[in-house]
Amino acid sequence: MQTLNESTSVQQPKTYAQIVDEVSSWLPRNPAELDKAVTGAERDAILDAIRSLNDDARLGDSEAFYAQQRLLARIYGLHTLIPEGPSAEGSVLLHTITRLLEEATIEAEDGYIEPGLIDQAPAEPAAYLSWLKKLAREHRVYKHPYYREFIRDEATSADLRTYVMQESVVDGRFDDLLAMMQVGTSGAAKMEIAQNFWDEMGNGKPEEVHTHLFNKIFEVFEIPADELERSLTANALLSGNLAVLLCRYRQYYPEAVGFLGMTEWLVPDRFVQVVHAWERLGLPDIGIVYHRLHITVDSQHAAGWFHNVVIPAAESEHMRRAIARGTLWRLNSSARYLDERMPAVAV
Repeated sequence: MQTLNESTSVQQPKTYAQIVDEVSSWLPRNPAELDKAVTGAERDAILDAIRSLNDDARLGDSEAFYAQQRLLARIYGLHTLIPEGPSAEGSVLLHTITRLLEEATIEAEDGYIEPGLIDQAPAEPAAYLSWLKKLAREHRVYKHPYYREFIRDEATSADLRTYVMQESVVDGRFDDLLAMMQVGTSGAAKMEIAQNFWDEMGNGKPEEVHTHLFNKIFEVFEIPADELERSLTANALLSGNLAVLLCRYRQYYPEAVGFLGMTEWLVPDRFVQVVHAWERLGLPDIGIVYHRLHITVDSQHAAGWFHNVVIPAAESEHMRRAIARGTLWRLNSSARYLDERMPAVAV
């Protein structure tokens, strides 16, 4: 489907791509000038277009879903990248558009959670943590065949090149996600997030900063920035967007605890398969340092995260429910992403 649904006014952009392009063209503008320039009927038209885009994505239109997540990813670039010139970051109009995209994304992700599942969470913190881990172990994303079979034994060099591009939306900025989520924390949780962040910073050694090591993979595969953005799938974009969404808002701190904690817990086994493939293909050793490092360090991070961040927070019912929500967002979105990479196993 190339056009918006029937509720769209003739004055609105006709295609999803036009909506993305129009809003994207506003991103390098002064926020006050943008809010002054786009008013009245033009402002109403773009907001209606965004609502229609969200409606179409909710109804299962894959192109609308891609446009929704691509636009949100571009807007999040204002909050995660240093601009080279003017930025519309403070625009009221852009904030309204962002909230429309975020609310639709949240509603969709909650729709994937089995009704009543979170109600089953135990109240006692240690039992709660065991329940969270059991959720993951029994989820179809755990030991997914994309890693255990395809990446390990079948992937070509071109497949690994595609893989690292899709993974860049989270792995390529994990340090910034930690920095955003730790604002407002205290005590053991703050110390755990800080230690995790310091490890991401290479413990003070610039050549060992994890994002620097991750970018070495891009050098091996010679991946330019424009190809990277073009190649990202809707579900890869969603994974990155969910991480930013949860880490940038204080109200979603517990969801971020669940989302990032489960991300780190799943990493070691996945990266064992990536390292096996890398060695099987005889690719340059410099490109696999990041993955080898995280097989060990993320096991430690996950254990510390569960003990120092999850268990203390689990004294609160509100926190237990929200951490479980973030955990399920990660498990469910990761499953859809991996199914997308390996359609034969999708359910």
